[in-house]
Amino acid sequence: MGDFVKNILHALNNIRGLVQWGGPVLVCVIVFVETGLFVGFFLPGDSLLVTAGVLAAAGRLGLFWLLIPVTLCAIAGDQLGYFIGRQMGQSLYKREDSRFFKKRHLESAHAFYEKHGGKTIIMARFVPIIRTFCPPVAGAARMTYSHYLTYDIFGGFLWVWGMILTGYFLGRAVPHIDEQIHWVIAVVIVLSLTPPALHAWKARRASSTPNT
Repeated sequence: MGDFVKNILHALNNIRGLVQWGGPVLVCVIVFVETGLFVGFFLPGDSLLVTAGVLAAAGRLGLFWLLIPVTLCAIAGDQLGYFIGRQMGQSLYKREDSRFFKKRHLESAHAFYEKHGGKTIIMARFVPIIRTFCPPVAGAARMTYSHYLTYDIFGGFLWVWGMILTGYFLGRAVPHIDEQIHWVIAVVIVLSLTPPALHAWKARRASSTPNT
């Protein structure tokens, strides 16, 4: 059990290593891939941004060179996802599962979109997996592009600035927290996975409840 915990903490700490190694450029690339390509659903978006913010507070990254470029990449990634959905349309739902594409993720994003409507574009930014598959769902549903773009720009700023500045002010408020970044990442992962876990639990509970 002790080795298992150590392995998890080591894996979490690698996010810090990635950010330090690749700097803002790598953060931009990861955010773009997570939001714009189906293969990015497993990438650590929330924890990556918070970690970058903490390291910026420690003077290891430039805050300005995180906020602006990463926001632009988050918005650009979503635009790519939208146009993929727009071009492929309903054929996405007929696509077979593969190593990097799981139809159940697309269906979960669609259900989320149907329930929450336009505000999903903003809310999905804060939900792992859903934020990857929401843009193509919006495109496949032929959501008016001007409306989509408006929601997406607002959501992109809210997500990127919210996550990075949370890490930044946490790093400024708690001395040497960058040396314990694995605990911060662990908390962020738990918090980010809570909404989809609750959604899945409610869906399973609803499906198991007999109709009266």
